Amino acid sequence: MDNNKSLRLLVSSSPHIHSGENTTVIMQDVLIALVPAALMAVVYFGWRAVMLTAVCVGTCVVSEYICRRVMRRSQTIGDFSAAVTGVLLAFSLPPTLNPLYAVLGSVFAIVVVKQMFGGIGMNFVNPAIAARVFLLISFPSQMSRWSMPFFYLSNNAGTDVVSTATPLARIASGSVDTSYMDLFIGMRGGCIGETCVLALLLGFGYLLVRRVITPEIPLCFMGTVAVIALLSGQNPMVHLMSGGVMLGSIFMSTDYVTCPVNRAGKIIYGIGCGVVTMTIRIFGVSPEGVSYAILLMNILTPHIETLTLSAPFGKEA
Repeated sequence: MDNNKSLRLLVSSSPHIHSGENTTVIMQDVLIALVPAALMAVVYFGWRAVMLTAVCVGTCVVSEYICRRVMRRSQTIGDFSAAVTGVLLAFSLPPTLNPLYAVLGSVFAIVVVKQMFGGIGMNFVNPAIAARVFLLISFPSQMSRWSMPFFYLSNNAGTDVVSTATPLARIASGSVDTSYMDLFIGMRGGCIGETCVLALLLGFGYLLVRRVITPEIPLCFMGTVAVIALLSGQNPMVHLMSGGVMLGSIFMSTDYVTCPVNRAGKIIYGIGCGVVTMTIRIFGVSPEGVSYAILLMNILTPHIETLTLSAPFGKEA
């Protein structure tokens, strides 16, 4: 065999065929999928939604740029991962939150959760989720003030309008007076990017078509929430369309870095998120548990992957 033919038989490590996608392309797809929810956030919550989103995205990008310079590492702001973190964090904040809290949360997400652990691909929890939990623990009162859609059109938008209870709070008190249609289109109090279920489902469909995510985690998450709500005698549709179940299950629990990669692990992970969410909603002091559920399951992901790891061919499981 001549030298030219022998070179063709060289064996290299996988992957042998590259899909052509990279981090930048994937993050761009996630941003596109978030566009419907962003548009509805602007419609329902006005300039406050635009301001909070701009503050979070800008702070995340600047924080990542400064961190990479200080750590003398190559710049990664061009992969749009910091922008995605900023949008997701903004979507999980109340519309009337002081932007200074948004800045603090964004810095925490990028500097502490992401860059201090080595940057993208090295963080063990989702930065946006960790930042939201940090803000919830640090500023519980400010993070629990909700506004009804179109509050910015009212003359007293800065006072009594911000005291609206969410459907989850009404569940805790034993009364729910919001229709399914209002929940579906987003006519309820809540964080700026979580209220419109229709917009989030459009983003979900886009991510599935683009094969950015697989349906196991979101469907297992939502299905578990619905089943536990039904078994506990509560309305599963209200639980699914209230709070952050849709936003969390579609865009946050499916983060590549912090969720399992194999199918069995994804199913366990999604079910675990649903169980923890409903445990907190039913038995906890807080009416919402999505953020805590995803954070806990992020931490358990390495153990889930170890338990569900497939055995190599020829070896016992």
